Amino acid sequence: MATYVYDFSEGNKDLKDLLGGKGANLAEMTRLGLPVPPGFTITTEACRAYRSTGHLPPELRVEVTMAVRRLEDELGRGLGDFHDPLLVSVRSGAKFSMPGMMDTVLNIGLNDASVQGLAKFSDDERFAWDSYRRLIQMFGKTVLDVDADLFSHALDAMKADRGVAADTELSAADLHELVEQFKTIVREESGRDFPQHPREQLDLAITAVFDSWDTDRARLYRRRERIPNDLGTAVNVVSMVFGNLGADSGTGVCFTRDPSTGRSGDYGDYLPNAQGEDVVAGIRNTLTLADLERLDPTSFTELRQAMRRLETHYRDLCDIEFTIERGKLWMLQTRVGKRTAAAAFRIATQLVDEHLITLDEALERVTGAQLGKLMFPQFDARADGRTLLTTGMAASPGAAVGQLVLDSVTAQDRAAEGADVILVRRETNPDDLGGMIAAVGVLTSRGGKTSHAAVVARGMGTTCVVGAEAVEVDMAARQVRVGERVIDEGETIAIDGSTGEVFLGAVPVVPSPVVRYLEEGLEAALADLPAEDEETAELVAAVDRILTHADTVRRLRVHANADTAPDARRARTWGAQGIGLCRTEHMFLGERRVLIEHLILARTDEERQHALDALLPLQRADFVDLLREMDGLPTTIRLIDPPLHEFLPDLTALSVKVALATERGEEGPDLERDRALLAAVERMHEANPMLGLRGVRLGLVVPGLFALQIRAVAEATAQRLHEGGRPHAEIMVPLAASVMELHLVRDEAEQILAEVAAAEGVQLHVPIGAMIELPRAALTADRMAGAAAFFSFGTNDLTQTTWGFSRDDVEGAFFAEYTERGVLSVSPFETIDQRGVGRLVRIAVEEGRAARPDLGLGVCGEHGGDPESVHFFHEVGLDYVSCSPFRVPVARLEAGRAAVVTGGGDTR
Repeated sequence: MATYVYDFSEGNKDLKDLLGGKGANLAEMTRLGLPVPPGFTITTEACRAYRSTGHLPPELRVEVTMAVRRLEDELGRGLGDFHDPLLVSVRSGAKFSMPGMMDTVLNIGLNDASVQGLAKFSDDERFAWDSYRRLIQMFGKTVLDVDADLFSHALDAMKADRGVAADTELSAADLHELVEQFKTIVREESGRDFPQHPREQLDLAITAVFDSWDTDRARLYRRRERIPNDLGTAVNVVSMVFGNLGADSGTGVCFTRDPSTGRSGDYGDYLPNAQGEDVVAGIRNTLTLADLERLDPTSFTELRQAMRRLETHYRDLCDIEFTIERGKLWMLQTRVGKRTAAAAFRIATQLVDEHLITLDEALERVTGAQLGKLMFPQFDARADGRTLLTTGMAASPGAAVGQLVLDSVTAQDRAAEGADVILVRRETNPDDLGGMIAAVGVLTSRGGKTSHAAVVARGMGTTCVVGAEAVEVDMAARQVRVGERVIDEGETIAIDGSTGEVFLGAVPVVPSPVVRYLEEGLEAALADLPAEDEETAELVAAVDRILTHADTVRRLRVHANADTAPDARRARTWGAQGIGLCRTEHMFLGERRVLIEHLILARTDEERQHALDALLPLQRADFVDLLREMDGLPTTIRLIDPPLHEFLPDLTALSVKVALATERGEEGPDLERDRALLAAVERMHEANPMLGLRGVRLGLVVPGLFALQIRAVAEATAQRLHEGGRPHAEIMVPLAASVMELHLVRDEAEQILAEVAAAEGVQLHVPIGAMIELPRAALTADRMAGAAAFFSFGTNDLTQTTWGFSRDDVEGAFFAEYTERGVLSVSPFETIDQRGVGRLVRIAVEEGRAARPDLGLGVCGEHGGDPESVHFFHEVGLDYVSCSPFRVPVARLEAGRAAVVTGGGDTR
């Protein structure tokens, strides 16, 4: 029989699957002897059982009873006792951190009788009634689904009636009256009285936390962070300690390093005379840890010692929640802290220099997605005409420009229409998650760097500025005021998450220093920085150090998809070790399109050959330029893939043009040409061109087309050899499903290569391989390998043909609903579908290599630059991944991570 309840003294940090992150770390801090309030954890297994059956396991109630009694015996107080009450908090805690997405209830155990006992125990009647009103407010919203605004409006009305501005200015009598109002709200809205029995409160709160795993906001967050839906959450029942007992009490959140920049030192927020939710909610602007040191030097010293001990123990940035109760420090939570991209790289190298982690571990601690964010442009600080509105706290770096929107729904609606939006709120709460995801930036007028807005935005990598007190949000007028200036919803603003600056209108951007480093090297990037900008210099050096190490340890080579010499030059500058895909059809666009028309409209072999002869020197010159840029590196050239009608005018538009010209009685060579084109378009029209006459089929059906391209590759290679180059051209056959197709193309190619080699007096070694983009090709890989020197997986089309999806149609049509309903957790065109498409890749790798041990293996679909997919390609044994030039640095980093990762670097 499963054990569903573990005391904090029974667990450790390695039990996150069972105890959740919060429970495992509370147990670890208990094990370390840090001051943790006693409590127990209900496991994720209990949550999964509840979600499976709809009922709490019967054994759970018994185990909770025993755990509560042990807690009562340890503390010498009874849950809800009339004289000396034990109060507990009920908190969620999944394996992966989901800040603010699930529910918490504080002060469980208070009722009409025990509130008197709490007043006597604390010798503070106001504190007791304040704690009771907080319980009813949180319990009503979280457990009984009462509209939270009803409680907020009642509280605001009470403050207005008493002529006070802050909650802390209300008297005990005021709060007693407010409790009665809150109980009335609960009765009227939920149809039942607020429960007075402490055990009923506890049981209902536990169930509510389990239910919060399946709220819309929690599901949305998990989709955003790719957290599986079946994990479930643990529940932590913790004896209450109180930060709202007066000036010598308080609550705070701190980090062992700055999670925004990575800077070493004490960093955090503190609120005197407050409970923990007040800091995270951001409803009051906070003090700093330096202020805490001034107010309570003893507690600060103890906290600083605990911070150092935890960072040393976890060997990473730690995020810590704490409460001070009448001068006594209590540790309420710790976890490996979320951080910005810049902080991730800086902290990783700092820890290496401090000899806390190795370079391999530093590589695990950063991600390709973070590197990608560091490559985004930044605001140009030297641009003229910038209108600074105000400056808040820099919570999450980046440069964001967009329309000002004032609520989550509007943010999502306008983003869906294609607009960039910046969500502006007094403070955010978990219900704003949809808008935060839709927005390019978030701005709040309240809250500190550990508020909900700051923590969630940092985790998502979204630009964020918080605590901009000059920003007054007027929801009724749908506008924002900053001093005398009024900005209406829909106007453009810009926010700088690195400086906290807020601007009116758009602000010009410049390339990031990391891009400068990638393009021109470390010395050039550092030389371009102001001498006083030590943080950016440290960041660029950290990126160089980790990326260089990734290049040292990775097994996968990284190639680029590039069709032109400039693209190839950029790719090589950014570290590409070859071209994995040159799409030759892109060379027939623009002014050359007319030459393809001539080929299509040719009525005789002579006309067709004339069209091919016109294309040959152009194609050869393209390949010479490409091979020159990639001298010494493999350059995989795919023969033409799309159907020829894509080079012709649209059928409907051309039909209308010809019909109108005919109706007007027009004649002449232009109309005759259009009629010939229309006949060709009609002849080539296909119901499903994606699966029609394209790829290898086109090469076999249209005489001379593939021969033209193969000859151009051969002659370009020969020319580069004559020029003293080291060309390494490879020819890739697209869309092959049968080995006989490969044999036919290969036989023709070998004959042309031999002719050119003899004519030019050179030796040509040009491997011929297959692009594996059809399920049949993957399933017959043992036979395909007999005619192919290499396989390159075209995972875009392989995904389309495996799923039966037309990418251009389905992504906008129903993917959103499929994601919402759990059919997809992420688009299979974004990250490789390992169970389906990945299974085909694995089969092709295993059977292809078994038939031909020297078979080259790579991937050239968009998945080649996706971080998660790169790890899969490493694991199945590919030789290289190929992606767009911009993603080459990301792929390099992830290929290195795939070689060293052990699973210990996940900060979700």
